Amino acid sequence: MIIESNLDSLLERYKNSFIAKEYPDENDDHDILMKVFGITPELKRENKQYWGRELGKLWESLVIEACRNLPSFQPALKIDNDEPCDLRVCRLAIDTKYRVGSGDAGTLKKFKAYGALLKEHEYNPVFLFLREDNLPAAITACRQGGWTIYTGKQSFDFIKNISGFDMEEYLTNRVQSYLINR
Repeated sequence: MIIESNLDSLLERYKNSFIAKEYPDENDDHDILMKVFGITPELKRENKQYWGRELGKLWESLVIEACRNLPSFQPALKIDNDEPCDLRVCRLAIDTKYRVGSGDAGTLKKFKAYGALLKEHEYNPVFLFLREDNLPAAITACRQGGWTIYTGKQSFDFIKNISGFDMEEYLTNRVQSYLINR
């Protein structure tokens, strides 16, 4: 049958693609949040999505808390059903990300659209990434959307500059202080 032949060709093409797929070496980098909790790369690899989501939510909460007492602090901007940023300080619309590893079209389109949306509301969009191993295509999409991007040490310097609080020193002083014993 023609349908079965076409389906077999499709399956064969994917099989060959799967065989040819090369995986980069596992990421053994430790970031400051991992060090605070004693999270090893091995533990993180057990469930990357879980750890990425939870560490991302923590990063967001830490940045918000560092800025909360600023006179110009405002919470996330809600536009219809969207929250294109996590907090606002002066005319800065700040969004926090642990890292960005997704290069799917929907994610990239959202980054571009949110940057433009924030600019329409007269904000300067700023991304604060904790990690530096972000997907280049996603970073490019953010820049195309008008975002100013800070990663790693740059993010900590930015936080210190706008809030006066040295988050990097604070977290460094808490390395291994909240160990996860499982």
